[in-house]
Amino acid sequence: MNIQSPVKLGIVGLGRWAKVLTNAAQKSDKLQIIAGHSRSEEKRDAFTQQFGINTYGSLQEILAMPDIEGVIITVPNEQHFSIAKQIAEAGKHVYTEKPISNILADGLRMEMLQKKHNIIMTVGHSARLLKGIQMMKEHLDDGSLGKLAFIEANFSNERALELTPDTWRWYRDRAPGGPLSQLAIHMFDILHYLGGDVEGVSSIASKLSPVGAEVDDQSMSTIRFKNGVVGYVGSCWTSPGIFSTRVFAQAGLMHFELDFASWDEPENLHKSSSLYIQRGKDGYGLREDLKIFSGNMFQDELEIFADACRSGSATKLTAHDGNVAVAMVYAALKSVENNALMVSVDEVMSEASAEI
Repeated sequence: MNIQSPVKLGIVGLGRWAKVLTNAAQKSDKLQIIAGHSRSEEKRDAFTQQFGINTYGSLQEILAMPDIEGVIITVPNEQHFSIAKQIAEAGKHVYTEKPISNILADGLRMEMLQKKHNIIMTVGHSARLLKGIQMMKEHLDDGSLGKLAFIEANFSNERALELTPDTWRWYRDRAPGGPLSQLAIHMFDILHYLGGDVEGVSSIASKLSPVGAEVDDQSMSTIRFKNGVVGYVGSCWTSPGIFSTRVFAQAGLMHFELDFASWDEPENLHKSSSLYIQRGKDGYGLREDLKIFSGNMFQDELEIFADACRSGSATKLTAHDGNVAVAMVYAALKSVENNALMVSVDEVMSEASAEI
């Protein structure tokens, strides 16, 4: 689609992540952030000084601007629904950072806003836009790897060794499952993207950090897909970081790994990433390192949003995909409480729908 002029956007919540996204937006000719909102005067002033973008103390001032087509949400997770509802009621399209909501029922309510107000919602699961993940998807889709059989992923870091009672991740009600809700959700979305519709999740967890936080800090989840493929997601919160994904198929496998320390500088991620493909039963000796090109998944996701604003439709980073990722977290947490019982994602969705 050819966008003749940049899509003009507002942004709500002017903390660290708003700055990451605004940096990405300013590299694009498809979109332009022209207004920001925060209740904090200090954050408004700092944002304007850094980016030269006008900021406002009232969200309604931004929503009243006729040239703004969509609004980016970077407020805390529990506020996503209330902010998205105001934006949709004003007839503006919605981009929300992942997760779509920390409450699945609210995520489903947000998905319903699209039909009710004739708007499109995009959810910022940027990890699936990483160049290595995209290359895996291309090889699976073109059949060069053969039939997919198994996927494994791990996203870990040392967060639980640094937690203190004055940080929100310390508490079970704010960061349920620890790395399950904070890290594994990225990998759940990637597995859904690569593997297809998810049937169920089985999980175990434990607490090993010496700091005494309420949350579990280790988790292992097995995933069963409706097409028979199986998968695994691991997350350790007490070790040096890793972000890796591997797909196993009948004619080959691929492995992708990156240094998460470079996450906020996406143009440099390829410099500390690795991707290889291995084909055939004697493939270890034939393992081939693949070149990963520079990219910017934050710019990519915002341009997906800009395209959706102009076309009025969306097939990428959808609200449904965002809700599946949250439902997989819910299923994992329920499984942990029930001795690793396999929990149906469809049943979790139905239970949340019943609350609406």
